[in-house]
Amino acid sequence: MDYIQAIIIAIVEGLTEYLPISSTAHMGFTAALMGMEETEYLKMFQVSIQFGAILAVVVLYWKKFFDINNIQLYYKLAIAVIPALILGKLFDEKIEAVLGNQIAISTVLVLGGVVLLFVDKWFKNPKITDEKDISIKKALTIGFWQCLAMMPGTSRSAASIIGGLTQGLNRKAAAEFSFFLAVPTMLAVTVYSIFVKTWGEGTDHAQKGYEMIMASEQSIIAFILGNVIAFIVAMIAVKTFISVLTKYGFRFWGWYRIIIGIGLLIFFWQQ
Repeated sequence: MDYIQAIIIAIVEGLTEYLPISSTAHMGFTAALMGMEETEYLKMFQVSIQFGAILAVVVLYWKKFFDINNIQLYYKLAIAVIPALILGKLFDEKIEAVLGNQIAISTVLVLGGVVLLFVDKWFKNPKITDEKDISIKKALTIGFWQCLAMMPGTSRSAASIIGGLTQGLNRKAAAEFSFFLAVPTMLAVTVYSIFVKTWGEGTDHAQKGYEMIMASEQSIIAFILGNVIAFIVAMIAVKTFISVLTKYGFRFWGWYRIIIGIGLLIFFWQQ
């Protein structure tokens, strides 16, 4: 992976991580369109640069994250992330197996888009407008909804936001809680992928993520560069998304997923 490729993938990650359009799908498609080989390092890189996107949310919402008078937020996030931690570990190998199947991911992208076309009609009377009014039970339910995103192409953001809407949150509150929940979820995934998971297990080139990162100066710089770019772009994307979502709802994102998904299905079907 050269630096230009790392920068492009990081831009895609930053733009799409918090939008309901699947960052995993878009990074996979981008790598494929650039003709990159689907190596273990590429898979690990796509997961590890989520750390930059995590920091973007922490910085943007630092008053809420570091408010000692809002200790309940930590309880809610700790409870909500449990389903993803357990199910993510159980289905890790199956999830990784799907990552290279662009046809399957494109199909999920389209189907998810169809769902988003109707979300605004399904949830018209929200009752919760602030994170402080979310109960522990509701937070856990949103956590289970987030697990739907284990199927690449679904979108963690879309799954958790829709989960929030089912619990009576309005668009803004659902989106913000989805952002907050992303922090422990993606932090756990990033730590696991870098320090715990053995990539290429069972082969002669099995390595931990940090070993791949430290293998060369280029890998180290690409890793740092990817996280910095993802951080900067995610800062912009989060602010823009909240504004667009509050004003226009999900229909735009639904059509986007359908159009892009169909286009990619045609592209990959011809390969």
